[in-house]
This record gives sequence, structure tokens and C-alpha cells, in this order.
Amino acid sequence: MSANHEAASSDATSPAPLEAPVYLRAQRARVGLNLFWRTFFLLALLLVGSILAWLQTLRALEFEPRTLQTAQQIASLVNLSRAALVHADAIARVSLIKTMADQEGVRILPREPSDRFDLLDASALGMRLTEELTTRLGPGTIVASNVNGESGLWVGFTINGDPNWLLMDRSRLSAAGGKTWMIWLITAAALSLAGAAAIARLINRPLKQLSYAANRVRDGDFAASQLDEEAVTSEIREVNIGFNRMAQKLAKLEQDRAVMLAGISHDLRTPLARLRLETEMSVSDNVAREHMVADIVQLDATIDKFLDYARPDNVTLNPVNLHGVVSSCVYAVQDHRELQISMNVPEDLNVLADEVELARVISNLLENARRYGKTHDSGTATVDIAAKGREKWVLIKVRDHGPGVPPEQLANLTKPFFRGNSARTAAAGAGLGLSIVDKTVQRMGGIFALANSGSGGLVAHIQLQRAADLPGGKDPKQRLQRPQIKRNLPPRRPKPAKV
Repeated sequence: MSANHEAASSDATSPAPLEAPVYLRAQRARVGLNLFWRTFFLLALLLVGSILAWLQTLRALEFEPRTLQTAQQIASLVNLSRAALVHADAIARVSLIKTMADQEGVRILPREPSDRFDLLDASALGMRLTEELTTRLGPGTIVASNVNGESGLWVGFTINGDPNWLLMDRSRLSAAGGKTWMIWLITAAALSLAGAAAIARLINRPLKQLSYAANRVRDGDFAASQLDEEAVTSEIREVNIGFNRMAQKLAKLEQDRAVMLAGISHDLRTPLARLRLETEMSVSDNVAREHMVADIVQLDATIDKFLDYARPDNVTLNPVNLHGVVSSCVYAVQDHRELQISMNVPEDLNVLADEVELARVISNLLENARRYGKTHDSGTATVDIAAKGREKWVLIKVRDHGPGVPPEQLANLTKPFFRGNSARTAAAGAGLGLSIVDKTVQRMGGIFALANSGSGGLVAHIQLQRAADLPGGKDPKQRLQRPQIKRNLPPRRPKPAKV
């Protein structure tokens, strides 16, 4: 018996599933680029690719004109040198050769049969230049890159039948250097990236404003959700106008709802006050009177919540003693013939919540267990309520020992109006209890999850923020209080024997 009790207690306080995958998925931040950076990177990639393509195109188009220009300059230099040397006397020829070497960097040397030379490299530029110089200077023209171990641009030609070399700097042959192209590439890329950033900003700004306004509408701040209806872009202007009209309708619906709730709450307060007065004056049974007054107080607290809903800030989180709230909910049903409840909640455990909202959550879970968590043999729902603190959070678990639900239906139990299989829907219900619990826990900044227990039954997991200890050992103020007197229900009538 003791072993079974320890196993049940361990199952009731085990950490699944909020401390495992569900909790981690809820807390894990989604990693990704926002719209601005995604648009910027796509535009930058497109522009840089276009720049590189244009660069390659320009280099290809620049090749032929530069080759022809270089060949024309070299051919003109050879022809001028040949003409000058032919028409100059011997003394002037030596002076001319020296002047050309000093001022123009061009040397004219005799070509010997023993000269060793390497033809110009077989690149596209070298072959095209050799072909063009041969056409301009004659078939015997030689274009070399090295003669007798000396590098340069060597052109072999004849003067009156005498072979000669014309040596000039190799830089005359080189196309535009890589440094020049790199400067132009960096400049074009910088301008393109600046333009991409400006375009991405223009695209992202209206969407960012729309996202901000949508968040304000979600939080109920309709006044701060107005968008510019005079935008230059027609599509953005139409979206802004449509969003503003939607926000105005939502604001009117919210106002009508608030007025309706306030009116209903106001109309209910008067008969409740009169009923409480008549109860205290007319009921002679002290125990019955105390319980009737407690029920009226609970109804009055629920009406207060309706009034809170009618206000813009409808959720206020305060330190709440969890043991007191759970005890109040358990006390209201502790003598119910279809419920057997065991509670394991520390008395000093406080949570940040709304007391009435939290009581509604616990009451809904107890009612759900009473309806759908009964065991087949006894017809009674056995419910275990356990809670424990873990760092900044408090984990609450409410477990029944009934048949549970199929795993594929767990995700649908918190949807409004969803009803599970026949085993858990034998009683009449609208299918709103668990959906109300889920939304209420979310409004209080918590997490709600359902799971099947390993030993049978459905387990409701609630995670709420843990409240800091109050100064001076004070206890949180409680709105819900129950008299410490048990109800005395009439004895159960025996069922008629079957014939």
C-alpha cells in the first residue's frame, strides 16, 4: 500500500511535459532574418552579380580595341624608327638611338643569328597582337617576350635588309590593371549596396508600421494603431485605409462588449446584495447560512471579474497564495459524492496571478475531471492536485485516474467546442471548459498543457510565474475565503435493486 502511494505521488509531481519538449518549444526564440535584412541581402546579391557580369562584359568588349590600339602604336613606333635611321647619317644615327633610349625608353639593337628568344605568350592578347603586327610590318616580323635572357617587348624588323630588335617596356602591352578594375568594382558595389539599403528601407517601413499597429490592436490599444491614409503608394494607402477601418470596428465592438458586461454586472449586483441580506436574516441554520453566504461571495467575486473584463487592462497579476486558492476550490466540492480529491500544495507557495481567474481554472479542471475522469469500476473521479516551485516558475498538476484520451486528440482538447471520444463525453457539455482554462492561463502569462499519465488518466499541467516572498512574512490578501466547516450532505439514497 505504501509503495503504491509513493508511486502515485511520484507520478503526480513528475516534471513532464512542461519541463520537457512543450516548455522548451514555448520558450525557444525563433531565429531568422527580418524583412529589411532579407530584402537588403537579396537586392545586394542581385546588384553585385549584375556588376560582376557587366565587368566581365566590359573586359571582353575592351580587349579588341585595346589590342588594335597597342598594335598600331607599336607599328607606328617601328616605322618611325626605321625611317629615322634610314635617312640619318652615321653620327646622327648614334645620337638618335641614344635619345630614343633615354627619353622614350625604346632601344634599337642589332639582331644576331645566335640570339635566343622566346615568342610572346600564346594568350589571346599575345596571339592577336602578333597577328596584327605581322599584318602591319610584314611577314618577317617577330614579337618576343625575352631575348638572350632580357625580358621586355621585343619586335624584330629589318632596316635595308639588316635585321634589328626594337625593345620597349612590357607595360605598353598590358591591358587595364587589376587595381583599376578593383577600384571601379568597389566603388560600384558601395553605391549599389547603399541603393539596396535605401530600397529595402522604403519597402520595409510601411510593413513595419503595419506590424506595430497590429500589435497595438492585439493589446487593445486601438488609439495608437492608426496608419497613414495619405501614403504615396496606392497599394500601401489601400492597405492602411482597410486596416484603420478594421481597427475602428474592433474598437466599437470592444466598447459595446464592455458596456454590455458592465450593464450585466451592474444588474446582477442588486439582487445578489438583496439575496445575501435575506439569507443572513432568514436562514436559522448557521452552517447552511455560512455556506450560502460563501456561495454569494463567490458569485460577487465573479461579477467583479466581469467588471474587470470591461476595463482596458483586464488582467492584473498580484501575489496569490496558491494553497489558499486551491483549498477554496477543493472545499467547494470536497463532499461531492463523485469526487475524491487529494491535495499536495505547499502552504508558502505564492504565484503571480489573478485569484478569481486562478480559482476558475482550478474549478474548471475539477469539473472536467468529475465529468470525464471517473473510473469504470467505482464510478468516482479520483483527482490528485500537486504543485512545486522551480526557480522563477511554479508547476501545478491536476490529474484524474480515468480512461484518458487518445494521443491524437490531446492537441484538440483546448479548442472551443471540441469533444473527445465517448468515454470522456458521457456527460453533457459544450466543450468550452478546457479552452477557457487555456486562454485564462495564457492571460496570466503562463503555459497550459495536457498529457496522458503513464499509469492512466489525464494530467493537466499549468506553469505560472512564481511570486517573490512578501516582506515581513506577510501573506497575500485573499478575496476567496471558505468557512472551515464541512458540509453535511444528506445520506446517499440506496439505488433500487434491479429486477
